[in-house]
Amino acid sequence: MLSAFDARLLERLHGDLPLTDTPFADVAAELGSSEAVVLERLQTLLADGTLTRFGPLFQIERAGGLFVLAAMDVPEDRYAAVTAQVNALPEVAHNYRREHALNMWFVLGTETPAAAAAAIERIEADTGLPVLAFPKEREFFVELKLPLTGGAHGAG
Repeated sequence: MLSAFDARLLERLHGDLPLTDTPFADVAAELGSSEAVVLERLQTLLADGTLTRFGPLFQIERAGGLFVLAAMDVPEDRYAAVTAQVNALPEVAHNYRREHALNMWFVLGTETPAAAAAAIERIEADTGLPVLAFPKEREFFVELKLPLTGGAHGAG
C-alpha cells in the first residue's frame, strides 16, 4: 500500500517532471521533502514492484526506431517458459496475457525496423512459435492519469 507521501509523489510526477537542472530537488521542495528522499522513494517503489518503470516515453520512429505490438498463440503447458524466453530479450518493453487464442501480447521497441525483424525471428527460433507483428501505423495520444490523492500535492 502506498504511503501518503508516495501517493503524492507519484501523482506529482505523472506526466509533469520539471524541465530544470534539478527536477527531483524541485519536486521535493514542492512536497516539503528533500531530493534524497524523493530519489530513495522512487528507487524503493521500483525495487518492490510498485512501479515497473519510471522514465520518459519517446516517439521512437522520429529517431529511426520502431515499436511493434506482437502476439503469439502459446500452448498453456509452455506459457511460463515462453514468457521467460520472450521477456529475456532487451527489446521487449512489456508482455501481457490475454484470454484469447492469441494469449500472449508484447511490445518490442527497437532502434531500427531491421532490429525489430531480427527480434521477432529470434523469438520464433527460440520458442518454435510464430509471432504475429503489428507495427504502429499511426500515433494516438491518450493520456490516462489516475488520481492517487485527490489532487493534494502539498507537504504533509
